[in-house]
Formats: sequence, C-alpha cells, structure tokens
Amino acid sequence: MSLAFAWPAVIAGGIFALHALLPARHVEGYVRDASGAALRYRLNGPLVFAVSVAIWAGVCRAGWLAWDAFYVHRWEMVAGACVLGVLFTLLVVLPAPRVPGWSLGKELYLGRVEQPQWLGGRVDAKMFLYLLGAVSLELNLLSYGAHHFLLYPADPSPGVVLYLALFSFFLVEYLAFEQVHLYTYDFVAERVGFKLGWGCFCFYPYFYAIGLWTTAELPDPHWATWAYVPIAALFFSGWTFARGANLQKYWFKRDPSRKAFGLIVPEALEGRVLVSGFWGLSRHINYLGELLMATALTLSLGHPDVFWPWLYPLYYVGLLVPRQLDDDRRCAEKYGPLWNAYRERVRWRIVPFIY
Repeated sequence: MSLAFAWPAVIAGGIFALHALLPARHVEGYVRDASGAALRYRLNGPLVFAVSVAIWAGVCRAGWLAWDAFYVHRWEMVAGACVLGVLFTLLVVLPAPRVPGWSLGKELYLGRVEQPQWLGGRVDAKMFLYLLGAVSLELNLLSYGAHHFLLYPADPSPGVVLYLALFSFFLVEYLAFEQVHLYTYDFVAERVGFKLGWGCFCFYPYFYAIGLWTTAELPDPHWATWAYVPIAALFFSGWTFARGANLQKYWFKRDPSRKAFGLIVPEALEGRVLVSGFWGLSRHINYLGELLMATALTLSLGHPDVFWPWLYPLYYVGLLVPRQLDDDRRCAEKYGPLWNAYRERVRWRIVPFIY
C-alpha cells in the first residue's frame, strides 16, 4: 500500500492542530444549548486555509513532494480518506446516546449528536469538518492543476486557470463568511454522522474536484478568450444569489430592522419570515446560486462534451431539491399558518417562474 493512503490522515491532523492552536475570533451562533445560551465558536478558517496552502507550497518547493503528487496518487488518497471518514463516524456516533425511534443505520448515517464540541468548546465538530473539506479540496485542486501545467507547459488551458481561480474564490469566500454559515441549514439542523463526517473527509475534497480529476490531462480546447467571459459572469451571478441571500438572512436574524446592503428594506411576515429582497424571488434562491456556480465551474474547463465534470452540478440538483423539501417541512412545523402565507406570497421553490 502506497504511503499516499495515509496522506489524508496527515492533512486532517494538521488542519485540526492549526484550527485548535492558531488565533481565532470568538462568536456566538444561532443554535442554543440546553440552557438557552447561544453556542460559541472559534473561527479562524481563512488563517488555517492560508497557512495550509503555504505549508503545501513550501513542501513542494523544497522538493519533498511533487507538485502534482495529489493527482498522481489520487486513488490511494481517496481510499485513505474513505476509511478515515468511516472511522470518524464510528468514533463520533457509537459512544453517544441513542436517538429515540431511530434505527442504528439511520443514526450512523445522520448522527446522534447535534452540536458536538471538543477540547472544552475550543473545536466545534461541524466547523472543523467544513474547514477540513475546504482546505483539502483546495490542496487537491492546486495539485490537479499543477499536473495539467506540467503536462502542457507550453500550451496550458486558460480554462484550467479560470476554473482554479473561480473555485479558489469560492472556497476563500466561504471561509471569509464562516460566521454567516452558523445560521444556515447545515449548522442548525444537521447532526454529525456518516453523511457529514465521511462527506467532509472524503466526498467534499475529492468529488467536488471531479472536474479537474477527469480533464487535467486534456489539452487546451483553444476557445476564444471572450468565450470565458460569460462563464465567469454566470459564476458571479450565482455567487450573488447565494451569498446575497445568506447575508440578508443573517443580518435579519441579527437585527430585523437593518437594511440589507444598505438598500433592501427588511419586510417580513409578522416580523419572522422574510419576503423582501432575495427571499422574495424564491423560497430558496440561495440554492439557485449554488447550481449556477457549479454549472459555470463545469463549463469553465472548456470541455462541455465530457460527461464526468457534469456530475458536480447534477449532484447539487440531487442534494438541494430534497433539502428544499425537507426545509419546507421543517419551516411548516415551525411557523404553521405563517409558512402557508409565505408560500402564497413567494410561489417559487428555487428557480423563479420555473420551479
């Protein structure tokens, strides 16, 4: 077995240590503990991200690791990450109390504990997992891109450059706004089990990179430069929907009277459910943004005829449509008739005028 099998464990251990030891800001989230107090989090995602990438680049520059090693050994790394994710699931789920009415299989998949925190609250499990996924994905993308540049040093594809730039922006921006995500579905509703644990150890860092995984060895398609402009515009249109909607909701929960971006007057049914701005376009307009960004990333590679990169946006369809249905159910239980009034006011689920 190649040493690359153990690399995901080394990366995970390093990210955990950096997250626990590097300076961080302390913030309160939306979720509350049994006493009613808001859970507190240490947030240092951008710093951990920057230090991790710098360490990887330094190791490669010193000649201790090939720039494209994560691409060359990607199958061994996936195997190691898969095993690591399963072990993490068992260690987190099995010692926790059972969930009444749930089967063992459901508990293992979804988890038993809702908000696990370790080291006296210094490390939040969900925050660590998402940080692990984001940093590991970035390292994979950089290594996969390096393989393409090493293969075609005289004629690299501008699409690979655009793909890396857009995806890196996506990850850096996600961590820059990590406080906002404390108010999203993932942190509020999900437990920590196989879905989240294995997902962030294995699925997130490797499947999300399927675009370069399957096209890094393809040559430059020699598209006209202007062809990449609408693709970048599509990506940032999606980013506007996703980030704008999440920020608007975050500011509303923090201060219901605050104008979003200094422009959008908060209008809410009974002061609880937003119906203005982004949330007046569809009930999950942020999901549309995610779908548009995923589509743009696939197109940016310059090989729309290759099927495998399309699995990334298709995955988002499979993830977000069921999540929208589940979120609607949870909101109907929480808000009752108020949610019905919102559905009458905002008819579209995700895509305005279509769905």
